[in-house]
This record gives sequence, structure tokens and C-alpha cells, in this order.
Amino acid sequence: MSQPDTVYGDVPAPLAKATFAGGCFWCTEAVYAQLKGVQSVTSGYTSGTVLNPTYEQVCSGRTGHAEGVEIVYDPDRVPYEKLLEVFFSTHDPTTKNRQGVDVGTQYRSGVFYHDDQQKKTAEMVIQKLDASGVFPGKIVTEVTAATVFYPAEKYHQDYFANNPRQPYCQAIVSPKVEKVRKVFKELVK
Repeated sequence: MSQPDTVYGDVPAPLAKATFAGGCFWCTEAVYAQLKGVQSVTSGYTSGTVLNPTYEQVCSGRTGHAEGVEIVYDPDRVPYEKLLEVFFSTHDPTTKNRQGVDVGTQYRSGVFYHDDQQKKTAEMVIQKLDASGVFPGKIVTEVTAATVFYPAEKYHQDYFANNPRQPYCQAIVSPKVEKVRKVFKELVK
């Protein structure tokens, strides 16, 4: 029996992967989990130097990892450019190493591309957004090649869905989820 064609290593065609860091991964995961064409969203750690980091290690800011999400999606249902539009509209890409009350390199804004087309698309979207003046400052989101992605501990997965009444979720995550439901309603499941 022949193996199916694969894209990005372990994801069968026609699916693809996108990896983003936009501050706390609870927010980013909740935003993408509600989109049509998104098969799965995993919270985790990316772009660091420590093997198999723990949440406590990443929170120290000394591992180089960003809190991020790995998204498996169907590009025929939700194009990568749309995922980027959602990404840039749900966090502040103009602040370095900070998202609201979350401060440190682990909360940096990052697009971790899986191929040259994703890199080109991310750079084009950033250029368009900077030229539009939609943000008060220049976008500082890093655009770098995806590296090993380490899934976060089990209790971080589906955090918002499992803890909607938690104060951080009510104050920070819920408004981002609601914004996507209003602004990108055609993309919501």
C-alpha cells in the first residue's frame, strides 16, 4: 500500500500547518479553534533552545521559546492569508516581547513559516498592514522558519473551552474570541 502525499512532514495532503505566536497561547488557540477549515490547534512552545521545555521553564524567559500554536488546516477552506488576517487582528504586533499584561520573550509576536510561500505571504501581509497605517506603530512580528514545536502540558490544551469562567479567560481570551466571531463571521464554524 502506498503512503499518502504529505505536506509539512506529518500532515497528510491536502492539509497544511501554520505556526503562530501572539502572546498567551490560550488566546491564540481559542481564536483558531472556532474557524472553518481548522482541523486542530495545539498550544505549545516554539523557536527555543531547550529540548522538551516545561511551562515553568518557558515562563522564566530563559529558554528562547515563544508560547505559540500549531494549526492543522485545510487551505482550500481557509487560506493561509486569512489565518494571518485573523492573527494580526487579535493581538498587538507592534509591541516587542509583550501582549497586554504578559511580558517577556515568550510572549513575542511571531509567524513561523513552514515553506517559502508562507514566508512570502507573511511578509506581504505585514508590508500591506504597515503601509495601511492600521496600527499606530510598525509591526515587529518576527517571521522565521518553523523549528521543533513542543506541545504544552495537557492542562493547557483547549484551555478556554475547559475554563471559560476563569478570570483571565473572561477578561482577555473571551473578547478576542468575540472579535473574531464579529469581524470574521464568515470563517466561524
